[in-house]
Amino acid sequence: MYRTNTCGELRLSDAGRKVTLAGWVQRLRKMGGMTFIDLRDRYGITQLVFNESDNKELCDKANKLGREYCIQTTGKVSERQSKNPNLPTGDIEIICEKLNILSTSDTPPFTIEDNTDGGDDIRMKYRYLDLRRGCVRKNLELRHRMTILIRNFLDSKDFIEVETPILIGSTPEGARDFVVPSRMNPGQFYALPQSPQTLKQLLMVSGFDRYFQIAKCFRDEDLRADRQPEFTQIDCEMSFVDQEDVIQLFEDMARHLFKEVRGIDLPARLQQMTWHEAMRRFGSDKPDIRFGMEFVELMDVLKGTGTFSVFDSAEYIGGIVVPGCANYTRKQLDQLTDFVKRPQVGAKGLVYVKYNEDGTTKSSIDKFYTPEIWADLKEKTGAKDGDLVLILSGDSANKTRTQLCTLRLEMGDRLGLRDKDTFQCIWIVDFPLFVWSVEEQRLMATHHPFTMPNPADIPLLDEHPEKVRAMAYDFVCNGVEVGGGSLRIHDGQLQEKMFEILGFTPEKAMAQFGFLINAFKYGAPPHAGLAFGLDRFVSLMAGLDSIRDCIAFPKNNSGRDVMLDAPGELDPKQLEELGLTVEKRQQ
Repeated sequence: MYRTNTCGELRLSDAGRKVTLAGWVQRLRKMGGMTFIDLRDRYGITQLVFNESDNKELCDKANKLGREYCIQTTGKVSERQSKNPNLPTGDIEIICEKLNILSTSDTPPFTIEDNTDGGDDIRMKYRYLDLRRGCVRKNLELRHRMTILIRNFLDSKDFIEVETPILIGSTPEGARDFVVPSRMNPGQFYALPQSPQTLKQLLMVSGFDRYFQIAKCFRDEDLRADRQPEFTQIDCEMSFVDQEDVIQLFEDMARHLFKEVRGIDLPARLQQMTWHEAMRRFGSDKPDIRFGMEFVELMDVLKGTGTFSVFDSAEYIGGIVVPGCANYTRKQLDQLTDFVKRPQVGAKGLVYVKYNEDGTTKSSIDKFYTPEIWADLKEKTGAKDGDLVLILSGDSANKTRTQLCTLRLEMGDRLGLRDKDTFQCIWIVDFPLFVWSVEEQRLMATHHPFTMPNPADIPLLDEHPEKVRAMAYDFVCNGVEVGGGSLRIHDGQLQEKMFEILGFTPEKAMAQFGFLINAFKYGAPPHAGLAFGLDRFVSLMAGLDSIRDCIAFPKNNSGRDVMLDAPGELDPKQLEELGLTVEKRQQ
């Protein structure tokens, strides 16, 4: 037995006990003839004491230890003279009698502490060391706990966990696939699943009316803080349910998680907001409703006066009221203008109107409008003395709303209105069934080709498919899309119609989805599903800025695993076995 106790469990009630601990040297301090070592394992830190007057040889051995040495020690639990209230074990220490060096350590490339001196790249390269830090470990412990809670909740609701294949066929729509060449089938490729979408629908046809899976998914897309090339979904599907059945069940699951993990009671019924309303009020299909600053459309106030051509030629003019910020300096306003002009935002400029505390008004376009117009604007926006109104315009309503959304979130951050310990959840419903792809010059499925159209809109499919609403729903919390799903098409003729609108010939549809089309000929039940992003859900609960910090071995922003140095080149013999040649493109 390497240890009788962990480094996080001993308390004052254990005083006098002889124990054996094992772990890593967090730090070493020498004071006179005594040496103090903080010993760390997954469970906590315990102080070890080596006294030269008791055993000089043992003390000398302890003095030769370095950071991150892995050691085992035996000694007696004693009340600590100088207690540490910041440690659960801070009332005790171990008076050591034996010391065994299990393995030595090179000097770590960064300090193994919560406030480390290591940057992202070096921590990712030595991720196995980064995982020793308490703050990182806690994220993975939270992930584990949430996974157990989810499994138990779904089990209590009669869901059955079923694993689906990782090597599948490539299907269109969505992001790019990761592909895997098949040695046994030369010239042919598997794809890694972007989700188990069609497979879980087949399980519904099979009669497994409630399925779930903690599923690995893969998408070859550009990365950002809430994206990784491989990620984990809480993937679920149900038969014989309508939209409200699904929403209610998974709202209950979210309510259970928030209560168990954060001690927070979500409302008895979460708000539902249509996609069109979310875009109109917040410029986003995942609105952060923790704070106000809702959009106010200003076309009727500012357009058509013949005095300011930028507004007169705009398709959309919208503004937000920033409370209490009329005292913003010219420098601060210039910074905001530079912010909206960044390529990531894409606005051409920013107009501001200050309604000062003394009742006066100041704007960046004062000379173009009369005091009466500013008074109308104040009434329209609901601004008060001391408030700042920020205005964007553009030739595309949706594009300008998206830009204004980015500005709104930036102001929320600057004013401290996006508290990570405050949670506001909402369902977004009635998404458009189709979206126009500029790149493809055709309609594409907003979610996927199997999403059920709103029954009331089915007559519009022939003449106005762009107006058709989807029976789809997203679970949004604090401006993050945590999960989403939809009712599925189970009628073969309607599914054929969807394929036709999306540009599939019957032959192409059968080639790509023949397995599902054929399955639907054998009594497919009405079914629906939803998938939560486990990584996003955990990072939200932990108050993290990136999902990388709750994944054991994540990729960097270039999709590389800098620890394993992957992806990498294949040995020529492997390429030969696969019948592949590699042609490097010019960068």
